[in-house]
Amino acid sequence: MGKLWYGGTIYTLENEESTVEAIFTEGDRIVLTGEKMQLEEIFSGRISEWVDLNGGTMFPGFVDSHIHLIGHGESIIRLDLSKMKSKEEVLAAVKDYSMHSHKGEWIIGEGWNENLWVRTEMIHRKELDEISVENPIMLKRICRHAMLVNTMALELAGISEETICPPGGVIEKDRETGLTGLLKDTAQDIIHAAIPVVSEEYLQKAMSAAIKDLYQLGITGVHTEDLNYYGGFHRTYKTFKKVIEEEGLSFRTHLLVHNGVVDDMVHEDASFLSGNDFIEFGAMKIFADGALGGRTALLSHPYNDAPETNGVAMYNQEDLNSLVAKARSYNLPVAVHAIGDLAFEYVLNAIEAHPLAGIGRDRLIHAQILRQDLIARAKQLPVILDIQPIFLASDFPWVIDRIGSSKMGYCYAWKTLINEGLHCAGGSDAPIELPNPLFGIHAAVTRMDRNDPKEIIYGKEHALSVYDAVCLFTKGSAYAACHEQDRGMIKKGYLADFTVLERNIFSVPLSEMPEVPVQMTVIGGEIVFEKE
Repeated sequence: MGKLWYGGTIYTLENEESTVEAIFTEGDRIVLTGEKMQLEEIFSGRISEWVDLNGGTMFPGFVDSHIHLIGHGESIIRLDLSKMKSKEEVLAAVKDYSMHSHKGEWIIGEGWNENLWVRTEMIHRKELDEISVENPIMLKRICRHAMLVNTMALELAGISEETICPPGGVIEKDRETGLTGLLKDTAQDIIHAAIPVVSEEYLQKAMSAAIKDLYQLGITGVHTEDLNYYGGFHRTYKTFKKVIEEEGLSFRTHLLVHNGVVDDMVHEDASFLSGNDFIEFGAMKIFADGALGGRTALLSHPYNDAPETNGVAMYNQEDLNSLVAKARSYNLPVAVHAIGDLAFEYVLNAIEAHPLAGIGRDRLIHAQILRQDLIARAKQLPVILDIQPIFLASDFPWVIDRIGSSKMGYCYAWKTLINEGLHCAGGSDAPIELPNPLFGIHAAVTRMDRNDPKEIIYGKEHALSVYDAVCLFTKGSAYAACHEQDRGMIKKGYLADFTVLERNIFSVPLSEMPEVPVQMTVIGGEIVFEKE
């Protein structure tokens, strides 16, 4: 027995104009689409439920192609610093939070962003020491490529002024006070190693909180990279199995596997796309560089506002080539974090040296700072670009000063990428950004910060149509995971995953798009969220 879905505008996304009046589903699949009366006649004895969309607008289920699922859950259950507008506000929040902490307990905050502060002067470890010398404190920057810690955290991690910084990292010092408490990229791993492993109950709580939050945003699935953290591959993978399969919190997860634990995946007798419709393994994840916020994204030229540096390479070309070769030995595609143009160039070099022979597609994540020659090379490869349009709303205008206005021609250039025939998928990188897909779609279409009353447009020539922007989070995400034959469109035989919005984002004023409520989220033909 099946369900008939009707009573709204249903976009199939087979093309820009394609809509249907109704859908008949059985189990977790779409059986047929067409006119309501026609489907009622064809399936007269098989319809057990009529689902009225009440004028809502239905799309294929939105899928976030780049998120950290457990990390997003942590941002919900931990101290959130992401909206704070000053250094003083951050310090006050940490102090208040510390009042409820036991002696010796780690105080962990998420999401500070000095670009939002009235003054961008950085917090020093001594200011954190004034809050507590009995609790180690760690505050993660919004990009997760930098953190601030107090003296106790440094001591527990064994970091002193003589500590040799690992390749691809920064342990900041100044002449007057020595260690400042700011660590970037791989240097953060020394702190992470000193933090006690969180409990399995904590992991399950964080994942459950994340999934339930994403339900309310109309998200039916994610591509996520979590398995290298929280006590390692087996413990974290067990959390996915527990929450999604055993507890029945239906959610589609495509798991990118960090190169640090890919051997564990293979020992689990897993391979690319192995698993099931709810938990499956994806490409091998590699970090090629850092982030723009901390000036660790690797550029082919000096930073405009800090000419003494051009960023940080996580691996030299030879080592990056070796990692891609390792992925190929396991018949895996790679998914590589590359924000700066030189990092992107290194990745292309490695992929060209070790081309993918098996199934799948290599994925270049972020692809923010590019050049015309790199786009031309990428077009020749079986790659997909995993982009985060919401970054535009957070990075502009400060990124112009950081990169230099003369070098911005192919930066955040999504329209150019699509026009050049490159496939793109859309994500948020939550908890670094908010995971609401409508925020990303709005940024891609308007090239504006939705919260900026000045409504400044950055790079209007790179703006996407609403259709192309929606496709990033539907067809694009499906293509990135090699599911273009059963996900990403409303079509016969495809999974019955739907996102229903209260209003039609093809026709609402663009300024109102980010606030359009989600009316219903459907996964496998079952309603997992419905607005009251």
